[in-house]
Amino acid sequence: MTTSRKRLSALLTALLALLAAAALGPAAAHASTGGTVRSGASQPVYSYADAVRETVWVDTGLDGDGNGRTDRVAADIVRPREPAAAGLKVPVIMDASPYYSCCGRGNESQLKTYDAQGGPVQFPLFYDNYFVPRGYAVVLVDLAGTNRSDGCVDVGGPSDITSAKAVVDWLNGRAAGYTSRTGTGTAKAGWTDGSVGMIGKSWDGTIANGVAATGVPGLRTVVPISAISSWYDYYRSDGAPLYGGTPADLSAAVESRATLGHCSTVQKQLAAGSPANGNWTPLWQQRDYVASAAKVRASVFLVHGLQDLNVRDINFSQWWSALAQNGVERKIWLAQTGHVDPFDFRRTAWVDTLHAWFDHYLLGVDNGVQNGPAADIERAPDQWTQDRTWPAPGTVTTTLGLRPGTLTTGLGSGTAAFTDDPARDENAWAADADRSTPDKTVFATGALTQPLRISGGGSITLTVKPSTRSARLSAVLVDLGPATVRDYQAAGEGITTLGTRSCWGDSTAGDSACFLDTAADTAQVGATVFSRGWADLGHYAGLDRSLTLTPGTAYPITFDLAGTDHVVPAGHRLALIVAGTDHGLIDPPSTRPALTLDLAHSSLRLPLTGGPGPLPQAVPHEGAALPALTGGAGGTAARPETFR
Repeated sequence: MTTSRKRLSALLTALLALLAAAALGPAAAHASTGGTVRSGASQPVYSYADAVRETVWVDTGLDGDGNGRTDRVAADIVRPREPAAAGLKVPVIMDASPYYSCCGRGNESQLKTYDAQGGPVQFPLFYDNYFVPRGYAVVLVDLAGTNRSDGCVDVGGPSDITSAKAVVDWLNGRAAGYTSRTGTGTAKAGWTDGSVGMIGKSWDGTIANGVAATGVPGLRTVVPISAISSWYDYYRSDGAPLYGGTPADLSAAVESRATLGHCSTVQKQLAAGSPANGNWTPLWQQRDYVASAAKVRASVFLVHGLQDLNVRDINFSQWWSALAQNGVERKIWLAQTGHVDPFDFRRTAWVDTLHAWFDHYLLGVDNGVQNGPAADIERAPDQWTQDRTWPAPGTVTTTLGLRPGTLTTGLGSGTAAFTDDPARDENAWAADADRSTPDKTVFATGALTQPLRISGGGSITLTVKPSTRSARLSAVLVDLGPATVRDYQAAGEGITTLGTRSCWGDSTAGDSACFLDTAADTAQVGATVFSRGWADLGHYAGLDRSLTLTPGTAYPITFDLAGTDHVVPAGHRLALIVAGTDHGLIDPPSTRPALTLDLAHSSLRLPLTGGPGPLPQAVPHEGAALPALTGGAGGTAARPETFR
């Protein structure tokens, strides 16, 4: 097609969009700025092949690498050509990431690619293929210090957040953009209406949370997937160091070659500010987005795996609670997976729901998505239920007492003891729930006569007497009974990748909309760990400092159990296991203590839907060991080897 014919085609398409929008009437007036809306949804009327593809470098106002120039971050943009030709403006879907050159995005680890002139060719994931034809621009931002951006990676700190926020500001005319990394040619975002939705998994979704917590104008919605809400809770748990490296390690892993050697000062600051003692330092306080939840103006569509042992579930539950206190419009999906994108565990429903979500919050389509059930929860592989609110309606926080071997609705009494064994983990404890072992203590109900639902986050108070000067504690909730679950400890963390592909949007030679299909990877189990909490006893008085323990002295400590939503079926038993080091998930203490629990001064608080009901109480009987949690090799807990 000749250039003149292309222009004519573009103008005709834009004219048809205008006519269609006019026919829709006043209710769709805002939606008409970015595409053609029919039957309550934006339609793919624009050419993906002819879309504008460009890069703008946005000035962050920071000089993270100390070279005497303010840093510029690269924003790769793909947007439909036709609206601009007709004087229409489009909203933006934005994913800010450190992974576009080092590690890739999605199940197929896609990287950004560029042509010989440096123009963007491949935009990872399906967002561009699907949404650009529907009247959206997609902007993929290289976080400061990564890929083609200046600056240094500070792992969720001011550089990370400001580098993404600056692009939102540029899209709204409040920051300077340039046509090159070092040149003086300026770029304006006159093609957008300034409405921005941020999305991303893991670190990307974390940045969306952090930018939302600044309250930046123009950010209409965020979709954090398996994202962090407080970096302390990625690396620490109530004083206990979690397995998985340090912020300095993570910064070095994603730093671009262009900044190598220029960011050693930042990495030293990251190391100094995150000591292994588990203290709540200024570095962690600066990276706690929950504390700034009151500033969030954007709606939030949160997605998390209930077996995510990388970004632990405390991150989603505390963020959700903080948003609820501030009246933020929100929606949540909770899957049985580990650290997995919903595109790979519920693809069709995900694309449809995300489409409706962006149409409503970015195009102004009155499709009712904000009025539907707030929560979708996976009960068994590919089996989902919905609730009007979350935690579930009728949920009551209930205090349960602990007696030797028993969970009780009354007061606790007696003592229990165990010795920390750093070689054992939660799966081994659960498999041995009906057998006395020296490394744990178990408190359980009898067989339930009706299902019991735990919906939300719990907490535990323990009064503990250690035999040494340091100690770690683990508390896990277990559903004792057979079930079919997603095998979250396998390589796919609950999914298996197939050899077939399905297509979601339009393609070009350099950017395919066709992605490998997936299916649930399942396992038969005899027990299911469904919530966890860990703590360092030396932080019994608070997180500001770690105290040396006096052997033989009793210390009270209260710590959180991660948010969950689990139904223990009738005939199964609910168990609480208390032990020391959870191998592969927290680091062990410097000593190997014996620990004695004063059960009269210990208790468990759980969010039970409908209250405690008739919780039968019985001491666990001696019997054959239950099968390992997911039957994986060695029966060890999944280690968070990667963050992305």
